[in-house]
Amino acid sequence: MKSILVVIVVTIFAFGFAALAGTGSVEAFGYSAFFLCAVLAMAVNWLVFIPSAAAKSDKFYDTIGAVTYLSVTAFAAWAAWPLDWRGIVIAVMVAIWCIRLGSFLYIRIHAMGGTDSRFEKIKVNPARFLVAWTLQGLWVLLTASAALVAITATDRAPIGVFFWLGAAVWLLGIAFEAVADAQKSAFKKDPANKGKFINVGLWKWSRHPNYFGEITLWTGILIMALPVLSGWSWLVVISPIFVTLLLTKVSGINLQEKQAKERWGDDPAYQEYRKNTPALIPSPPKG
Repeated sequence: MKSILVVIVVTIFAFGFAALAGTGSVEAFGYSAFFLCAVLAMAVNWLVFIPSAAAKSDKFYDTIGAVTYLSVTAFAAWAAWPLDWRGIVIAVMVAIWCIRLGSFLYIRIHAMGGTDSRFEKIKVNPARFLVAWTLQGLWVLLTASAALVAITATDRAPIGVFFWLGAAVWLLGIAFEAVADAQKSAFKKDPANKGKFINVGLWKWSRHPNYFGEITLWTGILIMALPVLSGWSWLVVISPIFVTLLLTKVSGINLQEKQAKERWGDDPAYQEYRKNTPALIPSPPKG
C-alpha cells in the first residue's frame, strides 16, 4: 500500500509540475506540449514495467530511461515544429547526450550479466518495482524540463549571449562526462588494475568527474533556455538543481563513496587520494 501511495504522489507531483511549467508551451491535442511530455514519460515507463515485472527483470531499465528522453524530446520537437535554432540545437544536444550515456550504460550493465544490484530486492515486489519505474519517469521530466520548455516555448527569442555561453558550458560538461566514463572503462578492462581504485586522468582531478560533467551539461542547457522563460516556466531552473541533489545526495556520490570506503578505506593510498582529490568539482592534483 505504501508503494502505491508513493506512485500516486509522484505522479500527481509530475503532472502538477508539468501543468504549471508548461503554461508557456505550444499546444498539442488541446494540452500544453510540456504537459503531454510528462504523460508520455510516465506512460513509456509504466508500459515497460508490465513485462519487466512479470519477468522480474531490470534488464531494460536504464535503456528505457534513454528511450524516454528520446521520446519526450522528439514529441516536443514535433509539437513545436518548425523549431527555431535554439530549439533545434537543444533537441540535438539532449539526443547526443542520451544516445551516448544510454549506450554506455547498456554496455556496462550487460557486461555485468544484464542486471543491476540496486534492483535485486525490489524487482520481486511488483509495487516497489513500479515505484522505481515511476521515479524514472519523474527523473526524465525534471532533468530535461529546461530543454523541453525551451523547445516548446511559444515566445521565442533571438540567439544571443545566453545561447553561446550555455552551449560552451554544455560542451565542457559532455566532454568531461564522456572522457571520464571512457577512462574508467579502460581502467577496469586492464587486468593489472583488478581490485584497485581509479586515480588517473580526470579521476586525478576529481573523485567523480563524470558527475561533474553531468551537472555541468544540464546547467548549460538551462542557461540556453533562460531567454524564453517567463511566469511559471521558471520552475524549470530545478533541472540542474535536481541533477545535483540526485547525484550528490541520493544515488550517486554518497553511495559510491560508501562502497569505496568499504573496499579501500584501510588503504593508505586511498586515504591520500581522498585527502588530496575533491569529491566533485575538479582541481589540479596536489603534489
